[in-house]
Amino acid sequence: MQYRTIGDTTVSAIGLGAMPLSIENRPDERRAVATVHAALDAGVTLIDTADSYHWHAGEVGHNELLIARALAHYGGDTSDVLIATKGGRGRPGDGSWTVTGAPEHLKRAAEASVKRLGVEAIGLYQLHKPDPAVPWAESVGALRELLDAGTIRAAGISNVTTAQIREAHAILGDGLVSVQNQYSPAVRDSEPQLRLSAELGLAFLPWSPLGGISRSSLDGPSGPTSHDTAFHRVAAGHGVSPQRVALAWLLSRSPAVIPLPGAGRPASVTDSAQATEIRLSEAELAWLESEVPS
Repeated sequence: MQYRTIGDTTVSAIGLGAMPLSIENRPDERRAVATVHAALDAGVTLIDTADSYHWHAGEVGHNELLIARALAHYGGDTSDVLIATKGGRGRPGDGSWTVTGAPEHLKRAAEASVKRLGVEAIGLYQLHKPDPAVPWAESVGALRELLDAGTIRAAGISNVTTAQIREAHAILGDGLVSVQNQYSPAVRDSEPQLRLSAELGLAFLPWSPLGGISRSSLDGPSGPTSHDTAFHRVAAGHGVSPQRVALAWLLSRSPAVIPLPGAGRPASVTDSAQATEIRLSEAELAWLESEVPS
């Protein structure tokens, strides 16, 4: 495993996106816990969750509680694991997502996450999505208050524009350490946000990093799939999965990038973690850069 930094914290260069362990068609708890343990065994020290990662109504915090139980029952040392959670979104239980960026809601949500995770303070707390009904500065101001109160140790923002990154950075200063946007071989709209994050010294955490790449047959396809792309051909040349090449490509984009691939089985997270072992040549990188899977 290779390592990168989020603020002043060193984490694995590949994280675990834990959402698939709690939403629709989630695995049973034994397999979910085994998946988290496989991530830890592979050297993963960044786990991304959210209070809204659940399936049914009345399950707020399902994923946070699951992660807390998995860590508590792991046989090894977990003191270096950074749990990054989020607040500001909700799930009524009908498959839809809501957005609530009111400062009081965010502060209550963070305090509830602290209890579910069983920690003194949240290592990284992220504003899940801007709320168009609430001024951005007010939502970010809640993160400032949480930092000042010691409820959270560092703040992140997600699903944001470059203007929102700059405004949040002005409010939070060094307290802002990360940006989490969708970014993958097929979805590269956040290239400006990636560049700005690197410029400001922020970690850039791509969610859904395998978009456009066929996932392992163990998990089934996730999002748009593609076949016989440059990613697949490079993967064949290395004797590895195309998703592993996709993650290696993401790592090559910038030292600020720390992908968060989701996983529903131990084999998938183990495969993802091994992306740090791939060395892509300049020719391969140019080939991958030139092709957007469709």
